[in-house]
Amino acid sequence: MSVPEDDVVIIGAGATGLATALALSAAGRQVRLMDAGQVGGATSYGNCGTITPSHAPPLAAPGVPLRALRWMLSPQAPLYIPPRLDPALWRWLLHFTARCNQRDWLQSTRGRAALLNDSRQRLADWVQRYQLQCEFAEQGLDYVFHSQRSFEQHAAQCAALQAFDIDTTVIAGSDYLAREPAFKPGVVGAIHFPDDASLRPDRYTAELARVLRAQGVVIEEHCRLQAFEPGDRGVRVSSSRGPRQARELVLATAAWSPELAAQVGLRVPIQAGKGYSITASRPALVPQRPVVLKDRSVFVIGWDGCIRLGGTMEFSGHDARLNGTRLQALEDGARAYLHQPLGETIHQRWCGWRPMTWDDMPLLGRSPRHAHVWLAAGHGMLGISMSSGSGQLMADLITGRTPAIDPRPYRVERFQ
Repeated sequence: MSVPEDDVVIIGAGATGLATALALSAAGRQVRLMDAGQVGGATSYGNCGTITPSHAPPLAAPGVPLRALRWMLSPQAPLYIPPRLDPALWRWLLHFTARCNQRDWLQSTRGRAALLNDSRQRLADWVQRYQLQCEFAEQGLDYVFHSQRSFEQHAAQCAALQAFDIDTTVIAGSDYLAREPAFKPGVVGAIHFPDDASLRPDRYTAELARVLRAQGVVIEEHCRLQAFEPGDRGVRVSSSRGPRQARELVLATAAWSPELAAQVGLRVPIQAGKGYSITASRPALVPQRPVVLKDRSVFVIGWDGCIRLGGTMEFSGHDARLNGTRLQALEDGARAYLHQPLGETIHQRWCGWRPMTWDDMPLLGRSPRHAHVWLAAGHGMLGISMSSGSGQLMADLITGRTPAIDPRPYRVERFQ
C-alpha cells in the first residue's frame, strides 16, 4: 500500500509554523500542516501580541543572577522556580547564568535584533498584502516605571539600543501622567519605543490559517505526530491519522520540541517557561498604547472590547494547572499602576509554555544529522514578534534562497 506524499510537512500550527507555511507557499512549495490541537491554540494563543524590537536585549544579562536568586523561591515574583528535582532544568539554569555577561549579552542582542527588526517590517507587509484582520496597530510600546533607579538604568541603555536600530524616547513621569489618564500617580518615568507594534494573537493565527487554506494548504487539526523516521530521500511520518511521506519535515513545536527531536538523537535545550494572562472586558480607562509595567514585569494591552494582562516566568515543567498566586501577582501589579486594571467581567485566565533557550535565541535551520529534518523552535517570549521573520528565514533555507538576514546565530549546531 502506497503512503501519501507531501513536499513539506510542518508539525505545529502556532505562529511560527503558520508563518513558515505561508512563506513556503508563497515560494511555490506544497505544504501540509499538522497540529495535535487547534490552530494557534497553544503557546501562540494567550500572550499579549506585542511586536517588539524593543525586546532585543536577552533575559541573560549582567546582574540578573542576583535578582533571580531573590525572586526564584517567591510565588509572587516575576520569576518563580518551584523546588523540584529536575537535572535538565538545573543544567539549563547553569548555562543561562554563564551567559549573564557583557560579551554574551551583546551576541544575543545582535542576533535577536536582526530577527526582530526583519519580522517587524515583514509583518506589516503581510498584514497589508494578505489583508490580515488581526487588530494590527503601529502605536509603539511604553516601559513605565515606579522605581527611579530602574528607570535611570533602563534610560542609560537607550544609546546602546540605537546601535541595533532600536529607537527610544525617554519621557519624564509628570509628562507621561499628563498624557496618560489611565495611570495613577507614582510614575517616575517612561521609555517609548516608537517602532514596536501589536496585534491580537488569536486573530493573527486564525487569519494566517485562512490565507493558507485559500492557497490550498491543508491544515490537519487534532492530528498528533507519533513518530518520524528520516531517510535518504525524505522523512516517513506516523500520525494519529495515518502515515505520510514528506520530502522535508519542519518541527515548529515550541516547548514540546525536545521530546520530538530526541527521537532522532538531537539535543534541544528548551525549557518550558510558563506564562500567564488574564483577559477581561475593557474598562473605561485603558492605556493608549501597549505598556510594560517594568517594576512588576506585567504587560497591559487593550483591544476591541477587552483588556489583557500578561507576564511572569515559572519553570514548573508542563504543569497545566493555573497558579492562583501567579495570576494574582499580575492583577496586583497592574492595580499598583492603573486606575482600572480590569473590566467588570473576566473572560479568561490562561497559562501557556514559552520555549526558552539559554541563549535566548531560537533554533532555525536544518538538523545537523538529518538532511530533510528542520527545526523552527525556541522563540521564548517572542514567538509572535519573530514569527514572520522566522517563517521567511526557514522558507529561504529550505528552498535554497539567500536569506534576508544572516542565519548563523540561530543554527541548531550550536547546541549539539
